[in-house]
Amino acid sequence: MPDAAPEFSVKIAETEDELQAAQALRYDVFVRELGGGGEMVDHEAGLERDRFDPFFDHMLVTDEARGAVVGVYRLLRDDQAAKAGQFYSEDEYDLSILKDSGRRLLELGRSCLHPDYRGGMAMFHLWSGLAEYVERHGIEILFGVASFHGTDPQQLANPLAMLHHNHLAPPELRVRSKAFQSMDLVAADDLDRKRAMVDTPALIKAYLRLGGFVGEGAYIDHAFNTTDVCLILDTARMNERQRKIYTGGKGRG
Repeated sequence: MPDAAPEFSVKIAETEDELQAAQALRYDVFVRELGGGGEMVDHEAGLERDRFDPFFDHMLVTDEARGAVVGVYRLLRDDQAAKAGQFYSEDEYDLSILKDSGRRLLELGRSCLHPDYRGGMAMFHLWSGLAEYVERHGIEILFGVASFHGTDPQQLANPLAMLHHNHLAPPELRVRSKAFQSMDLVAADDLDRKRAMVDTPALIKAYLRLGGFVGEGAYIDHAFNTTDVCLILDTARMNERQRKIYTGGKGRG
């Protein structure tokens, strides 16, 4: 654990060294900790990377006292996705309904924190940096895949069913899994709600608190050893309480 209260900075990676610092943290979390992989992962250098990295903006949270990147977020605006040829999550979800909406889109991904900084202020700084980025670029809809560990949907039946019954996106935002895995695995009346919330990752719960929705159906990602859901957040639907959480109490301005 850090010895003293850390001082954090937030920025978008500008150099190859900064990008590699993000990829190194991603390797520690997604490969070493969670057992993921991928064809471009560099095990020798300890870097988790893929073909989309050059098109994304990479947001870094640094503990200045340690000089270490302790949190990252990967951000892809719709204009960047056009250069990449697609959004990352289009491999898993049909995003036509969002792409045809005419609204400014931002895809989020590869969010992770160093284990020592989970449950602390680092995530707050990541969210605050994201809020400023969204404001600066006029983003209206945020979305991206978020993951449960493991690839057996029956083991995740309660949290997946909870998301399906209580947080399914409205029709005009409802993307759909391409390799469709139903999330309607437990009847609403039979849900173990306490277990469902315990088994739901913190990042997904954070989106739900902000008024986020999920698309229809999950996607089993065997390469990453995860079961993915697509989260959608429409900034126009956020109420003032949710907006204050998201912007660190600063309101919309």
